[in-house]
Amino acid sequence: MNASLPNSAYTRRMRWLAGGVLILAACAAYQNSLGGPFVFDDVSAIADNPSIRRLWPLGPVLLPEVDGGLTVSGRPLVNLSLAVNYALGRESVQGYHLANLLIHALAGLTLFGVVRRTVAETVGRGHRTPPNSTGRRDQAIPPYRADADALAFFTALLWLLHPMQTASVTYVVQRAEALMGLCYLLTLYAFIRAVEAQTVGRDRLTPPADESRRDQRSRPTVIAWLTMSFIACLLGMAAKEVMVSAPLMVFLYDRTFVAGSFGEAWRRRWRYYLGLAGTWILLVWLVAGTTGRGGTAGFGTAVGPWFYLLTQCQAIVRYLGLVFWPQPLVFDYGTATVGHLGEVWPQALLLVTLAAGTLWAVARRPVWGFAGACFFLILGPSSSIVPVASQTMAEHRMYLPLIVPVMLTVAGLYVWLGRRGFLVCGVLAASCGGLTLLRNADYRSELALWSDTVAKRPTNGRAHNNLGKAVFAAGRPTEAVAHYQEAIRLQPAAPEPYYNLGLALARLNRSDEAINHYREALRRQPEYPEAHNNLGNSLLAAGRLDEAGAHYEEALRLKPGWAEAHSNLANVRLEQGRTTEAIQRGEEAVRLDPGYAAGHYNLGNALVQAGRLPLALTHYEAALRLRPDYADVANNLGNVLVELGRLPEAISRYERALQLKPDYADARRNLAAVLAHLGRGPEAIAHLRVLVQLLPDDQEARQELARLQALASP
Repeated sequence: MNASLPNSAYTRRMRWLAGGVLILAACAAYQNSLGGPFVFDDVSAIADNPSIRRLWPLGPVLLPEVDGGLTVSGRPLVNLSLAVNYALGRESVQGYHLANLLIHALAGLTLFGVVRRTVAETVGRGHRTPPNSTGRRDQAIPPYRADADALAFFTALLWLLHPMQTASVTYVVQRAEALMGLCYLLTLYAFIRAVEAQTVGRDRLTPPADESRRDQRSRPTVIAWLTMSFIACLLGMAAKEVMVSAPLMVFLYDRTFVAGSFGEAWRRRWRYYLGLAGTWILLVWLVAGTTGRGGTAGFGTAVGPWFYLLTQCQAIVRYLGLVFWPQPLVFDYGTATVGHLGEVWPQALLLVTLAAGTLWAVARRPVWGFAGACFFLILGPSSSIVPVASQTMAEHRMYLPLIVPVMLTVAGLYVWLGRRGFLVCGVLAASCGGLTLLRNADYRSELALWSDTVAKRPTNGRAHNNLGKAVFAAGRPTEAVAHYQEAIRLQPAAPEPYYNLGLALARLNRSDEAINHYREALRRQPEYPEAHNNLGNSLLAAGRLDEAGAHYEEALRLKPGWAEAHSNLANVRLEQGRTTEAIQRGEEAVRLDPGYAAGHYNLGNALVQAGRLPLALTHYEAALRLRPDYADVANNLGNVLVELGRLPEAISRYERALQLKPDYADARRNLAAVLAHLGRGPEAIAHLRVLVQLLPDDQEARQELARLQALASP
């Protein structure tokens, strides 16, 4: 380090203090996010992801057999991190949010180190600052050296607290973006440390012999840091495809701030750069394994490259606007694309101008060129001509690129106001923290999040569909129907709204309409196991057993390890009198998912039909343990206990069923029969009176009530 810069214990303590403040600030901004539920893709990537249920063997965790379109597909580091979360706390959502916050905080600390060392160290050696193409030294950064710590601190603070980051931190599954960002920054940070270890002390006049000995002593440290940089780059490739630009950015950083030219950077560290380039092999292999992310990304999607590029002109300019005025933030922009250049020509012109300016600056003003290249190269994989059809715009893509406008803002305020600019930065950071707290509140429930999204993007069919799911889960099927119908109007080719509308109509006992909408979903997506399964449920309820069985079988062909479909097929086989097969299907269901209460219940029914009452009792009890509010299980358990002669226990089960469901006619009838058998006539009469009120046309209940009343009369 240059002797003119302080390197005292006080300075080190202040840097540790700055790091602590960064962590505390991040925790304060995200403390209200820890209880937010899993939303949207969190469900498929976490709750419905069997590959994270075990940490060993590692093979299925790192290379899960899941749909290529899932967020964790082809991203083994992300899936492994979720598996660690599951091992520590199962599906307790707080652990997943804490892990995301930790990753984000570490990325902020790493950014602090990168910016501080870049300003104060790497480009601080005046005679080592690379010349621009005119032969003059680029003096864009050295004047800031005295306040390098403050510049780095406020850059990291604003980046940590900016509300746009909630899309990568509060939304659990976008840990993919945050993990990649951390690895990207670590790759660069470790490279900077290697350069410092290699060049330490060379600012002073030193005899060549002493310098040679010093280089030998520093060589292990240099190799260690370069190795860490390579490992971080490799891990980043296993986190998200955006990491693809990291080797190029390190090379450009070397040329800009260290070596002075690409040729010199390659000459000094060509083995290291070959290693970084080698990490692309892993990335290519992982990407190939996702088959175009399940058909949602790449040139084979329904969205053409030209239309996607036009959409990105709109998207990138919107992102830049949100940097400086982060309202309104939108969770899901949907899949809409721009139809022609005339819609976005001002945005396209602005971006072309910025890109051209970046190319000029790379050659003539390397520091500015590096900043522009960072922005465009990091955004490039997801915001250029390679379509991402599942999300044509997404705020989480700004996780790393946000560094550039934030850093330029901090530097600009410093140039304009001097150290008073740091006061403005502090006010901006506090404002960002407050906005982040407010944005996190939108994630408090799926209903709140999708209501907010629909309010901001009313033409987003997917948002209406997901809002419908949220209100359906809240017990409002009629309201859900309206949102599903709007989703169908906006996106008539999408199968999911038809399927969800079928679910809501079935809940409203509109079975024929439900069947028609399930069929519409299957017409658009024949290989839709959930639609086959629930169409089977509606057909079974309508007594169309053969058709129901065929759809359950198709669901199992598409999704062989699905316990629910096995259990539903067991019901069909039981209704068809094929009891042995029903038991086999039921046993397979509970083997696949021992925690599936309905599976135990349905297997218990089949075992009762086969006369295997003790075993049926075992499965009914298991179902009731898993779902204490399962009234049908309590009733059937009472029936088995009656058959086994355990009448007092049967009474308690019937009473339990009636506590859960007071209008449960069968349970009340069964309880009255057992009470009458035990000579407890008045209690039986009381239950029969309620039963007659529930079922006024039930002649059998009336006759039994009259009989017991006659016996009770003097």
